[in-house]
Amino acid sequence: MRRLKSIYRKKNIIKKNKTLTFGIVLLCVLVLLSVFVPFFSPHSYSGQNALVRNMGSSALHWFGTDKFGRDIFVRVWYGTRISLIVGLGSAAICGVAGILIGSAAGYRGGMADMILMRAADILDAIPSLLYVILITLTFGANVGSILTGICISGWTKIARVVRGEVMRLKNLEFCDASRLAGAGNVRILFCHLLPNASGQIIVNLVFFVPQAIFTEAFLSFVGVGIAAPQASLGTLISEARSQMQVYPYQMIYPVMVLCLLILSLNLIGTGLEKRA
Repeated sequence: MRRLKSIYRKKNIIKKNKTLTFGIVLLCVLVLLSVFVPFFSPHSYSGQNALVRNMGSSALHWFGTDKFGRDIFVRVWYGTRISLIVGLGSAAICGVAGILIGSAAGYRGGMADMILMRAADILDAIPSLLYVILITLTFGANVGSILTGICISGWTKIARVVRGEVMRLKNLEFCDASRLAGAGNVRILFCHLLPNASGQIIVNLVFFVPQAIFTEAFLSFVGVGIAAPQASLGTLISEARSQMQVYPYQMIYPVMVLCLLILSLNLIGTGLEKRA
């Protein structure tokens, strides 16, 4: 009965939090489209057809075609998939690194805290865009290079949040009670401290996802992001620049989907922030 009541309360909270609900629904729709549209569409994201170049929206090509005759509808949702992989992948990697380093620094304190946080300060002093640009120029413009460049310094903000929360919680009465009961440091950290700090951690991770997506889109827009034949939303926007005055729809659709994607993630982050 208690478990059922807990589930009911959680569902009731989500229903009352309209910002969170709308963000989740919008993100789910975008994720489903990015997964199923490229898979079931009769058109390939890279297939070219000179006979249908720069065609407007129609029943055959919902978002029209580009200057190479490629279907923009399929390319937009394929690009959304790439953007989501970059955003969610970088958030997962930075989250794991930030939680481990931040919790170690906050719980141990002293010299360990100083060394870890000064290393974070050094990495954070250099703009993350510079890391991404250097790595993509060295190892090629692909998803792996983008993820590596974002994650080199991306974990530092999460680590600082975790460190602050752990330092705030570690001297409270429930931690003292756990120590008196014989719990070890690892158990106290992972069973008591991090669960109580999970609200702030999750909110920061959710807000990190649109930042990573926008970073990838910006780099692809300036020509140092995802390379052909792959296409992210930033790549599609960049390719449409030369056609913007004559065929503006080629830029409008990927920009619109990118805005909706970032909006959905920010709404989820705002909704979770209200609950934290």
